[in-house]
Amino acid sequence: MRVEAHAPHPTVPPATWHPTWTDDVDDRHDDESADDGDESAGIEREIAEKNLLRKLRSRSLSIREARRVVEERDLAPHDVDAVIARVESLGYLDDAALAEQLVHAAVDRKGQGRHVIAQTLNKRGIPRDVADAAIAALPDDDLDRALEFARTKARAMSGLDRDTAIRRLMGQLARRGYGGSIASNAARQALTEVDSAPSGVRFR
Repeated sequence: MRVEAHAPHPTVPPATWHPTWTDDVDDRHDDESADDGDESAGIEREIAEKNLLRKLRSRSLSIREARRVVEERDLAPHDVDAVIARVESLGYLDDAALAEQLVHAAVDRKGQGRHVIAQTLNKRGIPRDVADAAIAALPDDDLDRALEFARTKARAMSGLDRDTAIRRLMGQLARRGYGGSIASNAARQALTEVDSAPSGVRFR
């Protein structure tokens, strides 16, 4: 009896040899890495926003100051912009309102002049156009405010000769943003009022 020879069955290569399967694994790994990156960035944005809101509860910030707070989390620039835009949309960041607040505090509580007020706004990161608008809204009463401040200091200088008293008082006025003729006129008038007062105070 003759036994017919049969062709051997083809050998099936192991599954791991298929090149497209290897590509599929790499693609899935890339997708998972991207998802992890997006999730991590989202967590960092959330932390940065909470930190900023916490600071804003205790102190008003300009947009520039707020940006520096957010950048402490080492976020990508577009993520920083996203956090700032969201907090601004909630009404917690407003450079114009902050400028107005700083101007009134400088005038009402500190008796400061326009020059020092402008410096303060610049240091706080208020844009130049916003700062100029806030200062321009002030009434033109620099001399009145300078004189009011000078009157509070003039009596303490009664032991000085008049020229020295004028120089010192003008220096104090200058440090508060009153310069030139305004400081000179306010100092002289305040000292004259003290000199002519019935209390007997006289400058040498």
